[in-house]
Amino acid sequence: MRKGCLPLFLGLILVLMWLDTDDLPGPGVEVEQYDPGAWGDGARSPRRPMPRGGERYIIDDPGPMQDSQGTAFSVDPDGIWLTAEHVTSGCDRIGVLRGGRVMLATRVLESRESDAAIIRDGPASNASFTLSMARPRSGDIGYHMGYPGGQPLIVQSRFIGAAQAQRGLSGRRFEPIYAWAEIARIPQNNNPLGGISGGPTFNRAGQVVGINSASTDRRGRVLTTDPRAIQRLVDASGDVDEPGRASPIGNTGEATAFFQQFIRRGLITQVYCDVY
Repeated sequence: MRKGCLPLFLGLILVLMWLDTDDLPGPGVEVEQYDPGAWGDGARSPRRPMPRGGERYIIDDPGPMQDSQGTAFSVDPDGIWLTAEHVTSGCDRIGVLRGGRVMLATRVLESRESDAAIIRDGPASNASFTLSMARPRSGDIGYHMGYPGGQPLIVQSRFIGAAQAQRGLSGRRFEPIYAWAEIARIPQNNNPLGGISGGPTFNRAGQVVGINSASTDRRGRVLTTDPRAIQRLVDASGDVDEPGRASPIGNTGEATAFFQQFIRRGLITQVYCDVY
């Protein structure tokens, strides 16, 4: 994993190149919304119950939408990418970084059950990740990967349990999430984790068990979407027909080596949200 100012400098150049095309708004973003209570042939089904007990988290509302950056990862080589719903929500343009270029994406399916979204027409990739709905056991290790502040970072954590989260105090319902206790960061720093949202959380089997959704610096928690809600979104989309492969992650050294490989292959990348 490279250090120093060069990656940040290059990242800023890419962002400026992306923002310089404001006079070319493109076709806009076609957003579909998936709600498990109103999906299919018009028949409504009861909402799934929230997990009993567990902590409740209130995630700060950042205010009006503005240009931002997050993370996405490949779940099908045909240009299907998962990210967090709040990374794509309200964007007038969405760009996915691929091969040193920011490529426009125009079709998004956002979940109304959890903080998850599918970019349906992103750049093609040569591989993808596999999803797992298995709930981790208390104390299990997780590896959260993404680009906070535009820089590659791994957060190692221990699984606490299922919980609930509400984004802001705007009356949105609580959503099922998983809570993790931060252990370490690679490379070590104390910077905010903004921008890691949308990235994958891996278990030791190398399977994705959540999407990075939020963090609480004071309490040292990382919150991820419930993988069962992610799987329901993926199944409803019908977009993923080539499941990925998983390789076990034995320690932080292996996690770092895998992340470097994922970066080189473009399987975990940055997403840019442009708001007019």
